Amino acid sequence: MYDWANSAYALVITSAIFPAYYNSVTRGETGKVDILGVSFENTAIYSISLGLAFGVVALISPFLSSLADYTGKHKWFLRTFCYLGSASCMALFLFDGTNVVLGLVGLMGATIGYAGSLVYYNAYLPTIASESEQDRVSARGYAFGYLGASTLLIINLILILNQHKLGVEDDTFFPRLSFLMTGLWWIGFAQIALRKLPLSTGLQSAMKFDLWQGYRQLQYVWNRVKHIPVIRRFLVSFFFYIMGVQTVMFMAASFGEKEVHLSMDQLITVVLCLEYVGIGGAFLFSKLSKRIGNLNALIVAVIIWVLICAGAYFIETPVHFYVAAAFIGLVMGGIQALSRSTFAKLIPDKTHNAGYFSFYDVCERLAMMFGLAMFGYLDQVTGSMRSAIVALVLFFMIGAIALFRTKRAPVLER
Repeated sequence: MYDWANSAYALVITSAIFPAYYNSVTRGETGKVDILGVSFENTAIYSISLGLAFGVVALISPFLSSLADYTGKHKWFLRTFCYLGSASCMALFLFDGTNVVLGLVGLMGATIGYAGSLVYYNAYLPTIASESEQDRVSARGYAFGYLGASTLLIINLILILNQHKLGVEDDTFFPRLSFLMTGLWWIGFAQIALRKLPLSTGLQSAMKFDLWQGYRQLQYVWNRVKHIPVIRRFLVSFFFYIMGVQTVMFMAASFGEKEVHLSMDQLITVVLCLEYVGIGGAFLFSKLSKRIGNLNALIVAVIIWVLICAGAYFIETPVHFYVAAAFIGLVMGGIQALSRSTFAKLIPDKTHNAGYFSFYDVCERLAMMFGLAMFGYLDQVTGSMRSAIVALVLFFMIGAIALFRTKRAPVLER
């Protein structure tokens, strides 16, 4: 149910409505915005802002994870980030294009809340599900997320399409209302999970907490991981392919609006269909992993991502975009669910789940920071989002090669 709640952010704010709305109200005559006296491509500063938000989470999550481990208050931190993210979404109701800084700060706050809460949420998986059930439970979480988020998106789409019938002349009102509704949806449905989840993912530590313990814990996890080649190589692979996955997911709507000139209702429809394809994709790859193994299933998914990005460079028409979106939907949920459950199975010490998942999440957030910052930089330098797609192909290829090496890795070094 927390997937059901927070996935509204991932769909409304980062995938469907906010990117197109942001582009439309900040485009002006030149497609540039001024931030602190510096002129940026509107999509470039959008991507860079997202990257900075994930960088902040990567920086502070070791400290906060360690604090949660030592206090035994994992759910308190989950709740705090949830409330930060939902409040930031609601604040975006005030963003009308004249206050770009407010829009970007609200976006960053929502992103920090979302990503920060997942540090604690993901750590609950080994606590609430046995190893044999983790693939299924992880996939079910993503499926609930797709269903919940798409339900809210349908409501928003109906309102936007019937704007004039409802007597609303302000074209920005219903998009801004969707941001307010996202925050209310997130904070409201999260209460179900927050009531049911245990207070902690494990036993509270008796050791005294100190400021740098979280970073020492990362060092401890790394010292363990570097002697387990299969985990080490998996994380290298994960870093590169998730960099590509998350950049595509965060920037696809902006690409569709800016490069293919899709309208907001077209983008919402595409993303909505993509979510339902994603439900099937999550369970498809869950079943595929049972048949051929987690790593082989991940290799299949990453190869499909390589083909998607290679083809995306040549997208010119809405039909091309729709076809690419269908394939993205097929693999986006599967690769995330499988990555999470594969890492959970590889953890050697189940009593320190939060520490290991903190390490996992730091890898993911750093990958997202570098991916989005790179994408924004290339967009800024070239003035075209297509140039950045070439780098994404490279990331996925490196990830695929590293996965092949992971299959041949011994469990422990001799």
